[in-house]
Amino acid sequence: MRITVVVVNYGASDLLEETLAPLVRSDPSLRAVVVDNRSTERERLRLSALAAEEGWATVLPDANLGFGAGMNLGVAAAFEDGAEAVLLLNPDAAIDRRAVRLLGETVRADPMALAAPRIERPDGSLWSVGHLLDLRDGTMRSARRGAPGADAQQWLTGACLLMHRRLWDAAGGFADDYFLYWEDVDLSARVLAAGGRLVVVDDAVAVHAEGGTQGNGIRTAGTAKSPTYYYWNVRNRQVFAALHLDEQGRRRWRREDRRVLLEVVLQGGRRQLLTAPHRSLLPALRGLRDGRRVARTLRRTA
Repeated sequence: MRITVVVVNYGASDLLEETLAPLVRSDPSLRAVVVDNRSTERERLRLSALAAEEGWATVLPDANLGFGAGMNLGVAAAFEDGAEAVLLLNPDAAIDRRAVRLLGETVRADPMALAAPRIERPDGSLWSVGHLLDLRDGTMRSARRGAPGADAQQWLTGACLLMHRRLWDAAGGFADDYFLYWEDVDLSARVLAAGGRLVVVDDAVAVHAEGGTQGNGIRTAGTAKSPTYYYWNVRNRQVFAALHLDEQGRRRWRREDRRVLLEVVLQGGRRQLLTAPHRSLLPALRGLRDGRRVARTLRRTA
């Protein structure tokens, strides 16, 4: 089964030398497509030179399209080039050829499986074996805390996913409504709706240095959250509700909006909230305002 690695880059070409380059060099059967969401002209030139040196295909949009739309372009290029499956990989996530092979075996045996590795932090602690979305209020928890029931939906992080073209086509790829964050929650929901299944291959391990694209590198996970994180996380909870819940479910989530917003903000710590509310609370409030506005538009056009 021919696998192509697809990465969306935004100002992180240095990270790709640490993550993507060793992976593709280690396995001549792997190809790579890098979508460079435009950041600066210097970064575009740096990425293009690196891709030419490493033999990666590139897709070079004129603007920053966001994660999901960027991935859709990269996956389309991979399939056009003959890929049977795609490994979707964050620039700050590293995986070796053995783990890719294990994911590939899972998908080869069941093309309707969305496969993810066990994901660890650089210090070896567990970062993800999947997550659960509480459908009662739109909060998240680790799948380690129990299997999904009637009130929870499993989802897999977009940091590292392998899927067959058959499943990609059935699910429809990433939705363009999110720009950043929650698009993997949405994709997981549509995989399940299309008759697919979500699989964590525990023997396959990837390392995710969350925050690495913000300049911390692959060896140390970042801790501080950015205004971008707060804004899009709060906004896109509203978008997901508009696209996936009935009116009763949307009303139930709205009653919890402020509580959940505070939970998101506190992920960056109380110190950041108290000393820099302009970087945490205010972006989250703007996200809530804009998310409600977008959600109303989506419901009218549904």
